[in-house]
This record gives sequence, structure tokens and C-alpha cells, in this order.
Amino acid sequence: MTTPCALEPSAPPPWHRRIAAHFAVAAARPIAALPPHLILATLKLLRTGATPATATQAKTARDAVIAVSLRCAGQGCLQRSIATAILCRLGGSWPTWCTGVRTASFRAHAWVEVDGIAVGEAEPSGYYTPTLTVPPSRHARRASGDIEPRNGSSAPADRECPSDRLR
Repeated sequence: MTTPCALEPSAPPPWHRRIAAHFAVAAARPIAALPPHLILATLKLLRTGATPATATQAKTARDAVIAVSLRCAGQGCLQRSIATAILCRLGGSWPTWCTGVRTASFRAHAWVEVDGIAVGEAEPSGYYTPTLTVPPSRHARRASGDIEPRNGSSAPADRECPSDRLR
């Protein structure tokens, strides 16, 4: 069975950004094929030493990823979200990487968010219930001049899938 899909429109990024985006997309593909507990472990390792990403950094990375990859511009949300996080990391920052589900007419999805707001997604925040997240490191600080969340809260704690504890 096939599902109709419209690709997201995208403008080509500058050549140096395209090279990094191609690298991030290529690196994300084998990571996306791993079991969930290994995806978490890999992304937690990659986030080490990064500062929390701003919404602009995450959106720029996401736009570059969808500009260079048809899979990521279409239905490949897991690879797209991982590639976006990797591209942010190449620039020294890290968004909150998330996967989640919607139970009313079941759907699973992967995305990145900054300060609890999904970046570049059509669905509003809260549409999916997060099941796995990899936020910026707890020791990371935003660069001066970046806007902090209004409520003063930090990024959500790492969440692991309950079934991972059974292994």
C-alpha cells in the first residue's frame, strides 16, 4: 500500500552547508536503522559538549537536510530528525531530539524541538506524546544573548522506552 506524500519545499543552502548536510544525512541513515536503545546511546554520545540549539539553528539545519535528501523531505522523519540533530551538532549545538506517538488513529513520528516547541513541523506542539527524547546535556549552557524559556524550565529529562528496561 502506498501513501500519497507531498515533499516539503526547500531552497538550496550555500555549498558549504550542503556538504555538511549531505554528511549528516549519510551518517543518520545507519543510526536510524539501529534499535531504539542504541539510537539513544548514540545520540547521547553525539550531544556531549554541545550548547543548546536555538530555534533558528535547528530550523536552518532542518531546512538544509530536507534540501539535500528526498527521503528526509518526504516520509523519512526518523532519518530527518537524526540528520537535523547531527547537523546542529556539527555547528556546536544540540536541539532536543524526540520520537513520539499519537494514539487516536495511531501514528509514530520523530522530530526535533527547541524549548518544547517542534521545529518546522506541521502539527502543533503536544500533538504527539514523546516516548524517547535526547535533550541537550544538562551541563550545557546557552551562549549569551540567546533567549531562555519564559517559564525558566530546562529541557526535559532523557526518557527511555519502558520496553528497553526489560532487556
